[in-house]
Amino acid sequence: MAVLGLLPPTVLHYTHSEVHSGKSGLALSRFSSCVMLVAYACYIYFELTTSRRREESNQGRGENVGDADNNEAPDISKWEAIAWLAILTIWISVLSDYLVNAIDGASQAWNIPVAFISVILLPIVGNAAEHASAVMFAMKDKLDLSLGVAIGSSTQMSMFGIPFCVVIGWMMGQPMDLNFHLFETASLLMTVLVVAFLLQVLKLYTGSIL
Repeated sequence: MAVLGLLPPTVLHYTHSEVHSGKSGLALSRFSSCVMLVAYACYIYFELTTSRRREESNQGRGENVGDADNNEAPDISKWEAIAWLAILTIWISVLSDYLVNAIDGASQAWNIPVAFISVILLPIVGNAAEHASAVMFAMKDKLDLSLGVAIGSSTQMSMFGIPFCVVIGWMMGQPMDLNFHLFETASLLMTVLVVAFLLQVLKLYTGSIL
């Protein structure tokens, strides 16, 4: 669905089929962003309700092992967790502002293109802990968690992060669209196809083992 949301504005721009040059693609991007945000909200609601029902069904069948561990008191309360989350979010946003302002200077000092820094280096460094946890889960034979970590972050960025930036830019009067140019959009499409193919192969492989 992320590809379906990002592809039409790019195609509309490069085929020069806009009725109003520059405005049709922007309007389409804003509409697609709103649809993607609603779809992501429905996805989160489905995941939360499904996991809760699964836990309740497991408890009803007596499959919940380790109730003593599950009933342990948490280290912090819910509101303390929300407070820490808000504080860390604000702090990360401040650091992100400094980081964005330093990209141009680092590009000139290191003689590295800005596109390489923003597309390759920043995601690798920023998601190092996430990558490490995915590898650790895979080494512990918890492939479902490893795939959830790897694919969940990509889904969150493509279905929530990008559309949210477009909508915020719309509110601020900044014309942000979903035109990521041909190479980036084609790379995303190929990545989605490869991941979908691998998941299908993995599903068939695990099914044959079971």
